[in-house]
Amino acid sequence: MEKRLGVVALLIQGRDQVPTVNRILSEHNSIIHGRMGLPFRERGIQIISLIVEGTTDEINALTGPLGKLPGVQAKSLLTKYSWEDSHADRTDRTKNEHIS
Repeated sequence: MEKRLGVVALLIQGRDQVPTVNRILSEHNSIIHGRMGLPFRERGIQIISLIVEGTTDEINALTGPLGKLPGVQAKSLLTKYSWEDSHADRTDRTKNEHIS
């Protein structure tokens, strides 16, 4: 299956759904490469950004349940190319390159 790389943004109003959000994120931790959370306590909003890599089905299985929670908005932005297809090309090109 083709994998895609992308970003998922979560906006959570209040704290009632935070334990449920964390449980869902833990259930899908195999596709999450990075996570950053910013609490805006004075506004009662939590923002979480995720870097994900997975099939569109896997990413939708993460964002779908999150977006259905009361007070939670979930949006994703995915690359337009298949990660598996482009990864093989990148490996060949960078084999002898040095990072400076």
